Amino acid sequence: MTRYLITGATGMLGRDLQTALAGRDVTALGRSDLDVTDQGAVKTAVAGHDVIINCAAYTKVDDAETNEDEAFAVNAVGPYNLAVAASALRAKLVQISTDYVFDGSATTPYAENTVHSPISAYGRTKAAGEEFVQVENGSRSYIVRTAWLYGKNGPNFAKTMLKAAATRDTLSVVTDQVGQPTWTVDLAAQIVLLLDNDAPAGIYHGTNSGIASKFDQARDVFALAGLDPERIKPTDSSAFVLPAPRPAYSVLGHANWAAAGLEPMRSWQSAQAEAFAAGVFETA
Repeated sequence: MTRYLITGATGMLGRDLQTALAGRDVTALGRSDLDVTDQGAVKTAVAGHDVIINCAAYTKVDDAETNEDEAFAVNAVGPYNLAVAASALRAKLVQISTDYVFDGSATTPYAENTVHSPISAYGRTKAAGEEFVQVENGSRSYIVRTAWLYGKNGPNFAKTMLKAAATRDTLSVVTDQVGQPTWTVDLAAQIVLLLDNDAPAGIYHGTNSGIASKFDQARDVFALAGLDPERIKPTDSSAFVLPAPRPAYSVLGHANWAAAGLEPMRSWQSAQAEAFAAGVFETA
């Protein structure tokens, strides 16, 4: 029987992975259970497992600008430790990565083999993590890049929009940040699909299909909630100055799913509609 280890298991994706792997032999370790920056602790935790799914990450994008060493420890040294331990056991490793490894200057979806071009500390540390995994356990590893995640077990953009709608007549939302809203339930299922089909090692883009701006996503969730989408007003990123630059274009291509004989994830609209029906965006 395959034994799975999920690191970062108490996060939004980690919890949905536990559900997706229900009934299997799964060890789920949160941050308080395993410090992925501790090589000895990682070696002990990985022992006896066939598949490691690394959801542990430093995701405070703005804080990383002034705490890059701390972000590097979790986002790069952590994956290195896991990859070294996995290699020794000949185990598979799934490393969760991000669209932030790119600069967002593209105008067509990023292919899986696009060269890294991060513009933030967070992006640099995640890119380094990818590189360590490929060097140390590349023949048995999957790098799954995702973007614009939302789920029941964490904060999410759509919930923020609906909560704000209760106290404000209109909301200004950017039209110049474009990507793929992605439900963690769908991503968890896609990762299990990848593993169950023994897909070739390599890079896969784990995002719901289609293209949307934050403006588009907000209008869609308002419509789902029976609110007037016209209450969402267009603006651009110059209205929201943040410490870390965001990629303006975060659309990821899905060619490697087809190459592996697997279907890519469904449309973001379909996923968001089901997530809404499931109460993922409830504000009470």
